[in-house]
Amino acid sequence: MFIATAIGWSKSGATAITALRWYAVRVMTVKAQHNSQLKPLYLDMQATTPMDPRVVDAMIPYMVNAYGNPHSKTHFYGWEAEKAVEKARLQVAKLIGADSREVIFTSGATESNNIAIKGVANFYKETGKNHLITVQTELENAITNETILVSVMVLNNEIGVIQPTKEIGKICRERNVFFHCDAAQAVGKISIDVNDMNIDLMSISGHKIYGPKGIGAIYVRRRPRVRLEAQMSGGGQERGMRSGTLPTPLVVGFGKACAIAAEEMEMDKKHIERLSKRLLDRVNSKLSHVVRNGDPEQTYQGCLNLSFSCVEGESLLMALKNVALSSGSACTSESLEPSYVLRAIGSEEDLAHSSIRFGIGRFSTEEEVDYTADLCIKEVERLREMSPLWEMIQEGTDLKSIEWSQR
Repeated sequence: MFIATAIGWSKSGATAITALRWYAVRVMTVKAQHNSQLKPLYLDMQATTPMDPRVVDAMIPYMVNAYGNPHSKTHFYGWEAEKAVEKARLQVAKLIGADSREVIFTSGATESNNIAIKGVANFYKETGKNHLITVQTELENAITNETILVSVMVLNNEIGVIQPTKEIGKICRERNVFFHCDAAQAVGKISIDVNDMNIDLMSISGHKIYGPKGIGAIYVRRRPRVRLEAQMSGGGQERGMRSGTLPTPLVVGFGKACAIAAEEMEMDKKHIERLSKRLLDRVNSKLSHVVRNGDPEQTYQGCLNLSFSCVEGESLLMALKNVALSSGSACTSESLEPSYVLRAIGSEEDLAHSSIRFGIGRFSTEEEVDYTADLCIKEVERLREMSPLWEMIQEGTDLKSIEWSQR
């Protein structure tokens, strides 16, 4: 199974062997981790993804011999690095249906978001347009004559829900409002075409698509032109929008990750959907009172967010120490407050507190999914045995009907 999959993922025999080696290591790791001897299994793909071995292979030459500054225009080393950077820029652009001149490299999606939102707001502040919209609810009615920008997360990082990006873009274009997308979780996982979706600005991250950390990009539309105020002063690199010497190895790795995603997105999708269904079916076959958070249809299947009634999420995470999971966003994981995303979609506070996010990716295996599901079932049953509320549910009591007294 692993040999066929690995070779099927590449036209190159050498790359197939690299991928096969990767899978062999992953299978051995899974088996060893069942005995809790090695690092935990990794199912937290929304936080970050492992680098694809082919990405590492592409980066290594630019860490060793091809070490020129891509902005040095007077010698071979600079030209060599510049050529690699422009190739990567084209690879990123092709993945999102853009012109390569519209791709600006940054340190990641957070910087790209800042450039997009603050850059537009500062550049157009003298026009009197100072209204930004960052929520989807009743978008068309929320836009006013002062609205300059609508900013939306294409794919939610906690529950995997995909926003109707094309419809939002159409409304923004009709109302002459700039449309920004945070697509860090979406690019490379679902199909995105910036022209078809009328996207004016878009943030992308390398480490969410099996590329390196510390690199990303912002797409900035040229026609109709979007004007931005630079948020960083310096040498004027990246068309004056983002000064500083580009890290060529990271840029090359990012470009390679985008090229792989463009070629293998559909294969990844089928693989991830199959494993996600396998995990969900296995859990539901043994446990009741499990809620899948978010729209089950308009969602990315690699982000599976489940709430387990009468189980505290942090306690379950601690019990599942042999698997790297999350109770929500890595950006806010230090907070013990219930997820604001789950509360926003109407989840009750106790269920919001009991949520676990399972992140499945390109290199996830059936063995990992089965082990995780079985361990989850075991620990949920154990924690529920200690819960008086679960005992009441088993006796047929509707907890919503109880009026709790405060002391």
